[in-house]
Amino acid sequence: MKIVIVGCGRVGAAMAETYDKKGHDVVILDIATSAFDRLPSSFGGQALRGDGTDEDVLRRAGAEGADVFLALTEGDNRNVMAAQLAAEALSAGRVIAKINDPLRATAYAELGIATLCRTGLMMDAVDDYLGLPRAGLPGMLAPTGTHHGPSHGLSGSAPALVGAGTTASPLGGTGLATTMAEPAATPATAATPAATQEA
Repeated sequence: MKIVIVGCGRVGAAMAETYDKKGHDVVILDIATSAFDRLPSSFGGQALRGDGTDEDVLRRAGAEGADVFLALTEGDNRNVMAAQLAAEALSAGRVIAKINDPLRATAYAELGIATLCRTGLMMDAVDDYLGLPRAGLPGMLAPTGTHHGPSHGLSGSAPALVGAGTTASPLGGTGLATTMAEPAATPATAATPAATQEA
């Protein structure tokens, strides 16, 4: 399976290492070359420096038609931009965006992007450990709608929760156009973990 990961933080690096060990074709991108230091020397996939919100960079990285596309940077805006490009322009199979804000996670799921909300997942984990009822914030949300062009209108259906209690209220009327303004222009260049370490 071809898996493209945008963001080589702790989560992205751990997922890249795991999927590589399982024999998948893994490509991981980050704007900071030093991020690839998190990858083990045994990593057999591709580590590319580049902006995951740039369509040309994603195409050069081989994201077009990828089986799985994971947007795992620290920025909700960057993640939803990368995920939207992967789903709409690059025809990636399964697309997931890490979104920290539970309200945004719900809204983006309604727009057709699967979201992973660590806020909800962490709250559920703590509540489970303490023996308390779950908070009901979204954790993993399957996409329930589709992107409707320039209006970015929300569909009328509620998001399907995959791993949490009940859903949070969606952002009423707030569209992608008002939240997607973080692209940076960095060309993609090939790098391996060994080549990116500083001398």
